[in-house]
Amino acid sequence: MSEAMTEEGKFDLVLERIVDIPPSLVWAAWTTPAHLLEWFTPAPWKTVDCEIDLKAGGIFRTVMRSPEGVDHDNAGCYLEVIPGKKLVFTDALGPGFRPTGNSFMTAIITFEPHETGTRYKAVVLHKNAEDKQKHMEMGFHQGWGTALDQLVAHMKKLN
Repeated sequence: MSEAMTEEGKFDLVLERIVDIPPSLVWAAWTTPAHLLEWFTPAPWKTVDCEIDLKAGGIFRTVMRSPEGVDHDNAGCYLEVIPGKKLVFTDALGPGFRPTGNSFMTAIITFEPHETGTRYKAVVLHKNAEDKQKHMEMGFHQGWGTALDQLVAHMKKLN
């Protein structure tokens, strides 16, 4: 497994790796609620609920529970869905593209076949330097990297 931290846009954070499972399994992990509940939040946090309406304008909602038992509800919508290849979602808009009044990020997740599995890339766009810095301080690279490790481990258990 390799990992690259690259710079896209000025306010973006990027996690890119080659993982040793096929794109179909990475896709299934991201788009099937039962799978997502198993890996989405880095332990000891947990994802305790999620809603997925896999279409542009459809809801993408997760509820993450802290180790102290505090729930964090994160709702947004998909902007783009290319089956097996790409997901784009944001918290700036809710289902049906309704503005939420809260915007922290837009995520672009891509899955490309690689000779050893999947080239996985997550680009997270922020509206300003402060939000990017806040996300870095929240542990973006470690957290999203740990979640990806959990995704791979979960999907390998199923095969």
